[in-house]
Amino acid sequence: MALMLNGMGVSRGVAIGPVFILHRNQPEIIEKEIDRKNVAAEVRRFKSAHSAARKQLLKVRDAIPEGSPEDISAFIETHILMLDDSMLSSTPGDLIKHHHCNAEWALKLQRDAIVKVFESMNDPYIATRRDDVYHVFDRVLQALASGGKNREIDDTVSWKDQIIVADDLTPADTVLMQHHGVAGFVTEMGGPLSHTAILARSLNIPAIVGLTEARRYLKAGEQLVVDGSCGLVLADPDDQTIDHFHKRQREIRRKARELVKLTDAKPRTKSGEKITLLANIEIDDDLKLLRKVNAAGVGLYRTEFLYMHRKDIPDEEEHYKTYLKVLRALRGAPLTIRTVDLGADKEVEPVYTGPLAHNPAMGLRGIRLCLNDPSLFVPQLRAILRASAKGPIKIMFPMLTTVPELLQAIQLLENTKDTLRSKGIKFDNKIQVGGMIEVPAAAISAAHFAEHLDFLSIGTNDLIQYTLAIDRIDDQVNYLYDPLNPAVLALIKIVIEAGLKRKIPVTMCGEMAGNSEYTRLLLGLGLRNFSMPPNSILEVKNVLRGTNIATIRRHALALLRYSDRNKQVDLMAKLNA
Repeated sequence: MALMLNGMGVSRGVAIGPVFILHRNQPEIIEKEIDRKNVAAEVRRFKSAHSAARKQLLKVRDAIPEGSPEDISAFIETHILMLDDSMLSSTPGDLIKHHHCNAEWALKLQRDAIVKVFESMNDPYIATRRDDVYHVFDRVLQALASGGKNREIDDTVSWKDQIIVADDLTPADTVLMQHHGVAGFVTEMGGPLSHTAILARSLNIPAIVGLTEARRYLKAGEQLVVDGSCGLVLADPDDQTIDHFHKRQREIRRKARELVKLTDAKPRTKSGEKITLLANIEIDDDLKLLRKVNAAGVGLYRTEFLYMHRKDIPDEEEHYKTYLKVLRALRGAPLTIRTVDLGADKEVEPVYTGPLAHNPAMGLRGIRLCLNDPSLFVPQLRAILRASAKGPIKIMFPMLTTVPELLQAIQLLENTKDTLRSKGIKFDNKIQVGGMIEVPAAAISAAHFAEHLDFLSIGTNDLIQYTLAIDRIDDQVNYLYDPLNPAVLALIKIVIEAGLKRKIPVTMCGEMAGNSEYTRLLLGLGLRNFSMPPNSILEVKNVLRGTNIATIRRHALALLRYSDRNKQVDLMAKLNA
């Protein structure tokens, strides 16, 4: 009898193949006191392991085939940069000298301190980068345990057409396994924004994450079906079931070929409404993808990356040059820059020093942090304004909660404009200012915010989290993360109506906007501007072209009235029929 398991589908597609259980022996970290005369030798031991770990990553990077998706090399380069940073290349050595401890314990102390910083970042994408910290430090720890021997996949092992089942996968693991032709991934850890999920989507490898204790239930060598669209895992399926999923595979490949044909098609509904499809970007590779799918511009440019992996704060000139580079790449398309959305934690230095936040997600973060420290905020405002003289730029404030808070931010922006004018520095006098609506209080008060803004942007990732009081990257509670919760839909509807009444655009830039399952629902609620990861645009465009808004509005509005899951599923089926 087939065994059915459910995890979180993060990369669509169907994989069929035998199970390969990946076990890793994680080194146990125990604090040991090092005699003063042996400290120098322990530092050399650390440096030798660090060097071995770096050589391993360079080998992986150099083995990436030409023409591979940009995400692959980007992740590996990020890990190499982290290894090269003093936080990992020299600080553990300093800790060994200071505490007279073993290298493993020094690495643990430094790792835990850095992870604490990442966990204070409320942006889900950045918070999940803590996984990268674990993986890079683990690589050095493995090198310490093995005396510098390579921990990478053995080239003598055949991975072709197998489905890897593991606790988690590093970017290097993922790259090498793809190179070996794996069919799919199933991991016990991770979420939709984890590196495994992102790489799997980039590589078009069906993947399921967050399937707790998968290695306990699945057996090495048994036949497995992985459906990355719905998070379904079937172990030991019968021949009829396998035939069914082979047909699914062929249909998925056919649809992918059809989507590419829509690259130059206008994003319009079947009933003729023009819809704006923008892209969320953060790194240069996102810009390359944006051009491939002909996005109308950038609806969300995250700027937090400028502050990561460094000990100093980016100055005005660095901001300015970065924005000019993006503008040039967009070739006249609009760019919406979200001002920095960092978290609050004592360890976030030099960005912020203060008392330890009991709950960083609800502490001094986003616009709160910027208003608390204008020296952090003003250089970015100056750079955005200066860049606005070179191309179409909009500015967007994150984590708004109250109107007085918004007015304070606007006043600071106006003061910055006055300073630039007094010095004869050019900028767009009519630069549009928008606000992220991601706090329930702001959503309920959207009409008041709309009186002072040129546009609104719904950040569903945080809006859903705050409304439902859950952390979407916490494996223990992320099952409660539900975009269809009537309270969430009601808040989205309130924001859209506030924009319509004030006659200002409302965009959605959260993950919900890029999920084609919700496209018709959002259209029925009145949304006309979507911003999403570039690789979601063609699929959403395809849904638009088959949608008559008049016929789906009734079902969309009906979802606001039901909390029963069966009724919701029925209405969603009617919407997407």
